[in-house]
Amino acid sequence: MSGGKTVLAYGEMLWDLLPGGAVLGGAPFNFAYRAASLGERALVVSRLGTDDLGREAFEQALALGMDTSYVQWDEAAPTGTVEVTFDEDTDPDYTIVPGVAYDSIEVTDALLDVAGSAECFCFGTLIQRTPRARDTLRTLLDASPGSLKLLDINLRRDCYTPETVRLSLEEADIVKLNDEEAGELARRFEMPCEDIPAFCREMTKRWALSHCLVTLSARGAFVGAADGEQIYEPGYRVDVVDPCGSGDAFSAGFLHLYLAGRPLRECCMVANAMGAIVATQKGATAPIGTGELEEFIKAPRERIAEPSLEKFAVL
Repeated sequence: MSGGKTVLAYGEMLWDLLPGGAVLGGAPFNFAYRAASLGERALVVSRLGTDDLGREAFEQALALGMDTSYVQWDEAAPTGTVEVTFDEDTDPDYTIVPGVAYDSIEVTDALLDVAGSAECFCFGTLIQRTPRARDTLRTLLDASPGSLKLLDINLRRDCYTPETVRLSLEEADIVKLNDEEAGELARRFEMPCEDIPAFCREMTKRWALSHCLVTLSARGAFVGAADGEQIYEPGYRVDVVDPCGSGDAFSAGFLHLYLAGRPLRECCMVANAMGAIVATQKGATAPIGTGELEEFIKAPRERIAEPSLEKFAVL
């Protein structure tokens, strides 16, 4: 899969150890896969161990049609893994193994070159848990002054600090986070925490963001723009199989339309639908068939709305 805008996705490429078995994932990897499937030149920047899991991950990425030119190898550290469990509401809990290959992504001349030409640079907070990965990220961000910066907030246990989050927000143009993470940031940085539109307004103002995207699980998503535009897309009632990767699909769908200059409402609508479809699949990289997204959006479906946001919705 190639063509479109050059989109870098920097960070973790790992195995999600689900109750039903291991599934290749990691937010940047999932995002890159979805962006590539939509026609972008999506490049995952990560690092694998030279172990069986690393080789299998690499082969599976190739089988998915992904460009692996910027995936590095580590002879000392193992390939990343995450133990994933689910509660009775199908909400996931993550135990992220430390000391793995993606914690040591290195700066290379090839990475600096592609960073300088990328239209979009996507990064998150989880990958910044080690000084080395943080330093590499800062170097690549500095080498990419003209790219749109998309920040994916992932507040995983022991994988972030308030300072990491603050510095990341200072680099970002667009931030994506879920409602629980929005609440945590609101408390940490003394912002409105009960009112999502007010939270987004404060985020765009305080951090000079163009957009703040808040996903609301089954209740859809809200997008607030610095120019005052506010969009709410209610959720879809679907049979949830595995929510892993839904947020990454949302980000990829939004970015794809945004880079094409589409209206904000269309960006949010497509992103919301992509996230819902992925939640009905097993694993974060199960393919979405040709025409499936359009058919999903057009079909009459029960929606799940957040009452406090319904005035921002157009159905």
